Amino acid sequence: MKAAVIGSGNIGTDLLIKMIRGSGVVTAAAMIGIDPGSDGLARARRLGVPTSSDGVAGLIALDGFDGIDVVFDATSAAAHHRNAAALAPYGKTLIDLTPAAVGPYVVPSVNLDEHLDAPDLNMVTCGGQATVPVVAAVAAVTPVHYAEIVASIASRSAGPGTRANIDEFTETTSRALERVGGAARGKAIIVLNPAEPALLMRDTVHCLVDDADTGRIAASVRAKAAEVAAYVPGYRLKQEPQFRTLAADDPLVRLGGGARLLVSVYLEVEGAAHYLPAYAGNLDIMTAAALRTAERLAERSTGR
Repeated sequence: MKAAVIGSGNIGTDLLIKMIRGSGVVTAAAMIGIDPGSDGLARARRLGVPTSSDGVAGLIALDGFDGIDVVFDATSAAAHHRNAAALAPYGKTLIDLTPAAVGPYVVPSVNLDEHLDAPDLNMVTCGGQATVPVVAAVAAVTPVHYAEIVASIASRSAGPGTRANIDEFTETTSRALERVGGAARGKAIIVLNPAEPALLMRDTVHCLVDDADTGRIAASVRAKAAEVAAYVPGYRLKQEPQFRTLAADDPLVRLGGGARLLVSVYLEVEGAAHYLPAYAGNLDIMTAAALRTAERLAERSTGR
């Protein structure tokens, strides 16, 4: 399967290198940007990948465009709306790494196979990719009345695109906790940590549930974490899931509709350091999830 990347910044460049380093089933067919001097375009040219600095119009005009099956969009939420509209007549499958949410939310370990026929698949956000699987794992055992996540990422790994999408991050992640994770109500918070040296991505997941089998919940969370780690090797639980019964007057109980069992899961995401530093797990989990999505599309096209 041939794929093009729109966006020659950190995320797009990391994704390109992941494909070249050995996806095996997804081939890098083009790298598209808007800055002729970007490092991403320069690296693509050195690696023999066709490039254009004319944005999506340059992609459409590129020799070999007709043979491209998948287009990854690693630009911004606002730009994706324009890119999707421009590419709509050509029948390409779009994999959206922005929080634009034009298409259905996709988290590979949770619901990928449900949306393989969608023309535009949205990778939610870095926080969504890290935490939605945990909420889904808890919801597989018992209803989740309220889910709250805090994603803490190194400030140095939050480039202009990430910072421009902060509002979309909180909205998109919150909705994904509900629509994909299965929570009745979701809340997402992001923290840009300025610590030096830069810290790895950390995620905290809180779920409010009724009395339930804590052993089954812990086992479900461990199993789902292993599924994510299969395509994001740096994804791991920092400790076993924690359980605490809240006091009746705890403010969280009101958010959970009276549910008092608090399930807390603490995660860490270390990047593979293909192009980005190891601390940039927030970016690495997005590119890894997007590539896994394209690989599954390729597998489906060959009947696997």
